[in-house]
Amino acid sequence: MAGFRYEALDASGRVRRGVLESDSPRQARAQLRELQLNPLSVESLAAAAVSARHAATPGLRLRSGIGRAALALLTRQFATLLGAGLTIEQTLNALVEQAETESVRRVLAAVRGEVLAGHPLAQALAAHPRDFPELYRTLVAAGEASGQLPQVMLRLADYTEDRQALRSKVVLAFVYPAIVTLVAILVVTGLLTWVVPQVVQVFRNTHQQLPLLTRILIAASDFLRSWGWLVLLALAGGLVLFLRALRDDGVRERWHALLLRLPVVGRLIRGLNTARLASTLAILVSSRVPLLTALTAGVGVIANLPMRRALIEAERQVREGASLSRALAASRQFPPVMVHLIAGGESSGTLDHMLERVATIQTQEVENRVSIMTSLLEPLLILAMGAVVLLIVLAILLPIFDLNQIVK
Repeated sequence: MAGFRYEALDASGRVRRGVLESDSPRQARAQLRELQLNPLSVESLAAAAVSARHAATPGLRLRSGIGRAALALLTRQFATLLGAGLTIEQTLNALVEQAETESVRRVLAAVRGEVLAGHPLAQALAAHPRDFPELYRTLVAAGEASGQLPQVMLRLADYTEDRQALRSKVVLAFVYPAIVTLVAILVVTGLLTWVVPQVVQVFRNTHQQLPLLTRILIAASDFLRSWGWLVLLALAGGLVLFLRALRDDGVRERWHALLLRLPVVGRLIRGLNTARLASTLAILVSSRVPLLTALTAGVGVIANLPMRRALIEAERQVREGASLSRALAASRQFPPVMVHLIAGGESSGTLDHMLERVATIQTQEVENRVSIMTSLLEPLLILAMGAVVLLIVLAILLPIFDLNQIVK
């Protein structure tokens, strides 16, 4: 049986949309007619997924499946239902019924159709690689092979929720500074383009020698009013060119290497990628997935290219017989604490526990660094904005003080 997406008219003439399972499009239309529905279109969910992937152009990908937050919630529901004793088919039926969005329902119905056709769950998930990452599918396959799918899904649910929580903390921590920066730019721009010209017009009529700070302010105001649009256009064009240049692997790798060398940002990026890698390896190794397979899946969770290439080289060395700790240490791309803990885990046979400790340590370090950065960044932005406004006020008041001296 396969899944089909349909669009049909009911007896009152209203359009009904949904998904159903059938052996063929012809049988799906027959089922709709039995339900007193007049079919307008019937499309295979697998074909629809292929069309959607081809329609998304590089650099402009439209997310229409399962997002990260939805995947975390879906995994927790899947693990709970399996743990309650439901079969995979019954679990998928329940998830399809309670799906909140049409896109999630469509993907789950397609997966259910593949499972009903006799395919393993991991293979059914592999038909939707954008919705279910390689790590996700590898763990599901390991759970099916070992007969411990409910336990593996519980660990996978914890992993997806922790990763989503860490991502949300990092993103939300920089929302307030970004808003403050945007407001500061708008305020200063408004002062220079509207308030300052109104005030300094009075000083120009006095024909007095204006202070240097006032003359700089007037020049900045005139430039912004005359050429501000061009500066904005140049910045937008530069951003577009920069993003296009990052599509080249060589340029992107040099940019990522530069970010790693930055004093504060580099340690934050290294910590984030290390935490992801350690969490991934911990859950795979504890699920009895071979180490080489775990390293292959771990490559996909590292976003920084130099660190990714280092892990690929480490995988090659491990395949040739080297230990994981020695292979990671050779690249000098991963924190020493990770290398030492992995070495201890390899010697004591507790590699999965040591990897979990690495993930916990790196996650806590990232959260602490983000907290410190945002705690320092917020007052610095406010002070910078206050300093700019103070300079503008002084540039306006200095000529007034000079006029008072002349009057006296």
